Amino acid sequence: MPTQTLFTLFLNRHFGALTTSLLEALHVHPKYSAYPITDAFAMELLVFVVLIAYFLLVRTTLSVEKPAGVQHLAEMTHEFVSEQGEQIIGHGSARFTSYLTALFLFILLANLMGVIPGLKSPTAYAVVPLGFALVTFIYYHYHGIRENGFAYIKQFLGPVWWLYPLLLPIEIISHLARVLSLTVRLYANMFAGDLVTIAFFSLVPVGIPLIFLGLHLGVAVVQAYVFFLLAAIYLSLAVAHDH
Repeated sequence: MPTQTLFTLFLNRHFGALTTSLLEALHVHPKYSAYPITDAFAMELLVFVVLIAYFLLVRTTLSVEKPAGVQHLAEMTHEFVSEQGEQIIGHGSARFTSYLTALFLFILLANLMGVIPGLKSPTAYAVVPLGFALVTFIYYHYHGIRENGFAYIKQFLGPVWWLYPLLLPIEIISHLARVLSLTVRLYANMFAGDLVTIAFFSLVPVGIPLIFLGLHLGVAVVQAYVFFLLAAIYLSLAVAHDH
């Protein structure tokens, strides 16, 4: 039996058999058939539920005359993402605000999950940052093609035609490397932060570990912002017309 959080054990106890049956139907064989749900998936699911509850709370408490605290927080988040998008992407950035907001909030909350006793940061598992990176990779290429059509290929070719055979494979590798870069940066920082915090709390229960806990909070916020920032930059490059 793998070591799991209480929330993961709860999910496995109530939905483990169903999950195993679904995976077996798809010819996927979990390592532990009695515990097919991993901590990474369980923590992602918890983040998803928390965000859905937050958005519903904001929606049901909207008020022009007496805005609640959650509405102020939502407005601040929207303003922050909108301003960053306008500065980085420029005209037309509003259509990307919803994706960038969801990406930023999901990663931020996932990063902060490890600070709560009994929970873990799903971003400390490589598969989770890889998922964010792949979705972002597909998203900005989709909008690049949508915005520029066939001319989007010019981004991979360069300005001189006789350099096309050389630049095309280089640019393809460069874009694929973005997935690796986004994944490793987020995963490595969160894994190291969780490891250091747990190590110091196990050695010295009080005092000094609080310093590392504060550093972990800072890293969680910074890494969420960096991922969001790079996603916005890649979008700006993809939808630009002056390739």
